[in-house]
Amino acid sequence: MAWYEEARFYHIYPLGLLGAPEKNDYGEPVSRLKELDPWIDHLKKLHINALYIGPLFESGSHGYDTTDYKKLDSRLGTNEDLKIFVKKCHDAGMHVILDGVFNHTGRDFFAFQDIKNNRENSAYRDWYLGVNFGGNNEYNDGFSYENWGGYNLLAKLNQRNPAVKDYIAEVIRFWVDEFDIDGLRLDAADVLDFDFMKHLRYVANTVGKDDFYLMGEVIHGEYNRWVNDEMLHSVTNYPLHKALFSGFNSHNFFEIAHTSKRICDMGLNRPEGKHLYNFSDNHDVERIINKLSNRDHWKPVHILLYTMPGIPSIYYGSEFGLEGKKENGSDASLRPAINLADYADAYETNVYTKTIATLGKVRAEERALTYGTYRELTLTTTNYAFERVLDDRHVISLLNNCDDEAHFDVEAPNGAYVAAISGETVEVTDGRLRVTIPPNDGDVYRPKS
Repeated sequence: MAWYEEARFYHIYPLGLLGAPEKNDYGEPVSRLKELDPWIDHLKKLHINALYIGPLFESGSHGYDTTDYKKLDSRLGTNEDLKIFVKKCHDAGMHVILDGVFNHTGRDFFAFQDIKNNRENSAYRDWYLGVNFGGNNEYNDGFSYENWGGYNLLAKLNQRNPAVKDYIAEVIRFWVDEFDIDGLRLDAADVLDFDFMKHLRYVANTVGKDDFYLMGEVIHGEYNRWVNDEMLHSVTNYPLHKALFSGFNSHNFFEIAHTSKRICDMGLNRPEGKHLYNFSDNHDVERIINKLSNRDHWKPVHILLYTMPGIPSIYYGSEFGLEGKKENGSDASLRPAINLADYADAYETNVYTKTIATLGKVRAEERALTYGTYRELTLTTTNYAFERVLDDRHVISLLNNCDDEAHFDVEAPNGAYVAAISGETVEVTDGRLRVTIPPNDGDVYRPKS
């Protein structure tokens, strides 16, 4: 099986985590990336085996307005810093994927600057969509162009231009040769040209690395349009993200179960199929702890994240219970600087950290949670039980989202079961697992053997 099928991802937005300046003055590099070294050991304690980090390359502000695809952002350090960091991750048993921001560039990118300087005579005038020298914009360029999301800071590349396709292919091969990366998360994949993504898949298949991973940012839609043998290996599972907090806030486990079934009906998140990238929060959405009406639900939400079909991912800081809300139209509070030393005792004292470490260990040890079949055992608005089964090994998740304790009586093979979080041992002798789950809580029961 491919490495990413068994991945337990951790997501870092480096400009935020490392406290880089909001604007890039393109001065001498500051090697902030080296400050991530202690985080590698932290991730090992959480049983993380894959890191998604980005954006990383030279940009003017938030990282998605790329200035130079072949140079680490000056606010983070040098290319050598990134090369060393990826090697340290590999040495620790972690794969590394980066942000591939290929839908658009920043205005300081060389091709855009050439259009500004040479206008109709620019050799790069067809590198961007909708370039109109009879138009204008708020920057008074004397021409207009298509952008991403209504922001002229992000000029949209013409992905059907063979020169653009060749350039991006060159960039990807450079990243593999220079930094030894294992895959890409494609930014704004839901607006990338499909033929362009097919070209990226061809590149991924020919970079000389086994199982080079392409995961795309897709908000909604029929995901199998993107996830298939010609395009991407996976996409972001936004429907599950929404269902996780909405289902708990409305005391409606049917929403979560239905969302999982709909994904399965697309042919995804099946044992034999392609697995989506599951998450509870990321650098673009508010922290799940701020979206939950009852913060006690944070724990059962993450039990679901780690035991439902799909590839789990934790966004940096969420394992400490960090908060983060969009404020005044800014994402800054979602992308905070963190000093890891402030959480040195978190593995013993922080319930959030201990929960993620425990779930990571269970996910690593129980192959049924990656490759096993999924079957509902109990489903009501407030109680949810399901099992993942592989080679006659049954791993059972029990969730309770109400203020009263829940008494579960579900089918299970005979034998001793141990609760991963509470440590409780239960003996099944008549084919029924009978367990009481406290209010707004949950646990994962697996065979003691």
